[in-house]
Amino acid sequence: MTIEQLPSGKYRAVMMKNGKRYRITYDFKPTKRQAEADLYDMISKEPDSPNHGMTFKEAAEKYVDMKKNVLSPNTVREYALTCDRLSEWFTSLQIDQITQVEINKMINELSAEKSPKTVRNYHGFISAILSTFRPQLKIYTTLPQKRKNEPYIPSDDDIKMLLSAIKDTEFYIPVILACYGMRRGEICALTPDDIEGDVVHIKNALAIDSDKNKVLKATKTTDSERDIMIPMEIADQIRQQGYVYKGHPNSISKCMERVEKELGLPKFSIHKLRHYFASKMLTLTDSKTVQALGGWKTDSVLKTVYAHSLKEEQEKAKRAAVEKLSGSIF
Repeated sequence: MTIEQLPSGKYRAVMMKNGKRYRITYDFKPTKRQAEADLYDMISKEPDSPNHGMTFKEAAEKYVDMKKNVLSPNTVREYALTCDRLSEWFTSLQIDQITQVEINKMINELSAEKSPKTVRNYHGFISAILSTFRPQLKIYTTLPQKRKNEPYIPSDDDIKMLLSAIKDTEFYIPVILACYGMRRGEICALTPDDIEGDVVHIKNALAIDSDKNKVLKATKTTDSERDIMIPMEIADQIRQQGYVYKGHPNSISKCMERVEKELGLPKFSIHKLRHYFASKMLTLTDSKTVQALGGWKTDSVLKTVYAHSLKEEQEKAKRAAVEKLSGSIF
């Protein structure tokens, strides 16, 4: 692309694309970024443009298809569901007709019902589609403010009550393994062959694809491929029964939700058991070791868990101090 000044004093941006020359004339000297955006916008609106007349839904389907061999099956499935959850008035818009106004309207609509985190995820999806099929469109959306997340970390008593209630069920071993830092997908992919003595070699994960089929894939990140230690009696039980877990991954979550309700426990997911693992291990060893055992790529989760645990200790200290003061006064 070139920008040249004409004898009239005006400026002209010129670009060659697919053997065709495109030109835009300005009364002022445009920046290279602005000129490129305007030229790409012109090209996208051409009747013979491959994206001309394509709706957002069609673009989203193409995007998911382009990424299905790169992204995890879970992510591909979630992307497909995300498009269906957006309003039809937006997904039926042609890609070359979408402006910041329509994006703002869609985000405002989502913000009335969804959490800030969910809205940001939807916006990320919309931005990914548009940056692929409308690279010239610059998106500047004001997103809802993030809420401070205070994750509930199960207590020792919570864990003991839960395990006692599911002791003789198929869910006992999966929940135990989650307490030792394993993700649900890693647990469902585990076989007795992955266990040597009390050492578990975590190499794979099980995911559910867009067709609701079970798919064996690599772990979430390269850091997730790791070795952990579990109680020998649990390792022996797995070897004795010849498997870890045969059911559907969602069944573990549904079981936990049902039992927690029956026992009157606070609601926490199987993923929160990883937070329990982190909170207990941080009191026993250094954060780098905990990070390696849990397969976290960064220490952001550990910092959140540590801050939560520290806050609880501070609350106990404040209460103890106030009680001492009350004892002095009364």
